[in-house]
Amino acid sequence: MSNVVVGLDLGTGGVRAIAVDLQGQIIAQTTRSYPLLTPHPGWTEQNSSDWVEASLAALSDVAQQLDGYQAIALGLSGQMHGMVPLDAEGKAIRSAILWNDQRTGKAVAEIEAAIPRQELIQRTGNPAITGFQLPKLVWLRTEEPDAYAQLWQILLPKDYLGYVLTGELFTEPSDASGIGCLNLANRHWDTDILNALNLNPALFPPVVESTAIAGRLKSGIATRVELPVGLPVIAGGGDNAAAAIGLGISSSNLNRGSLSIGTSGVIFAPCDRPIPDPQGRVHLFCHVDGGYHLLGVTLAAGGSLRWYRDTLTSQISYTALMDMAERSLPGARGVLFLPHLAGERSPHLDPDTRGALVNLSLAHTQADITRAVLEGVAFSLREALEVISAIAPVHQLLATGGGAKSTIWLQILADILQTELIAPKAEEGAAYGAAILAMVGVGAYPNLEAAFKILPQDSKVVQPQVNPVYEAGFERYKLLYEALKAVR
Repeated sequence: MSNVVVGLDLGTGGVRAIAVDLQGQIIAQTTRSYPLLTPHPGWTEQNSSDWVEASLAALSDVAQQLDGYQAIALGLSGQMHGMVPLDAEGKAIRSAILWNDQRTGKAVAEIEAAIPRQELIQRTGNPAITGFQLPKLVWLRTEEPDAYAQLWQILLPKDYLGYVLTGELFTEPSDASGIGCLNLANRHWDTDILNALNLNPALFPPVVESTAIAGRLKSGIATRVELPVGLPVIAGGGDNAAAAIGLGISSSNLNRGSLSIGTSGVIFAPCDRPIPDPQGRVHLFCHVDGGYHLLGVTLAAGGSLRWYRDTLTSQISYTALMDMAERSLPGARGVLFLPHLAGERSPHLDPDTRGALVNLSLAHTQADITRAVLEGVAFSLREALEVISAIAPVHQLLATGGGAKSTIWLQILADILQTELIAPKAEEGAAYGAAILAMVGVGAYPNLEAAFKILPQDSKVVQPQVNPVYEAGFERYKLLYEALKAVR
């Protein structure tokens, strides 16, 4: 029988499971969805039991497609920053609080009152941020003291799934560095920070390497999903880091990063040393390869386009909208769009900022407005890229996600970012990266560099064109943000 590895990515919208042979070909794949809970404005939650049921169903789906193949490892990836609080019996105390939840403003202030922001940034690579896990823990202590009193362990989403699959408690550096209390220099929990907040370090799981065998598939789970008992489970990586590995992006090539245009927009830039932005305007996390990476995030990238279509143009397909945008001109004939529909991460770290569509006139058309939405997202990403470039300049960005399938949006992004974009013809995301990590974890390849040789090489290159209209538009975009901030 031929060997395969399984990659599992626990996303916000659903879980994806794939089986990949040792030559990099996908043999089987499936997705299963689960609901998003929004009990209050600004709150986002999911039931961890929904994750488990969907993940086990997905693994079973894949296993049933493996006629003639033998699974030798399972790698994990998933949405970052979420909090699954467990009691002493290992059961979830409440619903998981997700990465894009904004309830923790007071907790952020409490953390930065105990540990100055500059010290936090130097130790962890980031200031306290509403979406991170540490403020969620502080919020739980204040707002749900009965739940906090039961607390035995808190886990990130993919690590909770790993616990269910193996019975072992673990995390790994790429995901752990998005909690808010991992010391980036030594990759251990920063006890000075936790002591200042009167939090027990034992609440957090051990940190192992991303390619480590963190546990083995329990017999009851293995029987249910029809995978081998004792199958090695590899610790894996947070979704952005795992997706980067699936594209071959590592600290061995500092010139190449990635640009993902999904619900959010993410610029990923590898670096070989933990150098944070002094103001914490972009994230600094550990990479799964032992290096580090900078991350710039626009919370509503494809989300802005989806909102625009669902709210204002629901009868028009995305393809037709892109064709329409192409009929407008660079600069959208003066229309400006701020994509801060869900607050904003990079570079503003401002959960209360909001979007705007301005400078409209009777002469403007739907084509102008549509193009303004695409350009506004690109301007937002450029703000993040300018911060990143001062620390870890990249000359190429591999463009992925649904937005990267649009020729016009790719060209707008290349022109506004003034960076060469490479659109891979095959892009499999975080589950594929988790599978690559699993290959290295069980010794099918000696290291990630060797495993990268099996990655698909075909791609489309988009060269940036210099356009003074975009440069002027970017300056107006920044002024608009400041003007709206002043009147808020």
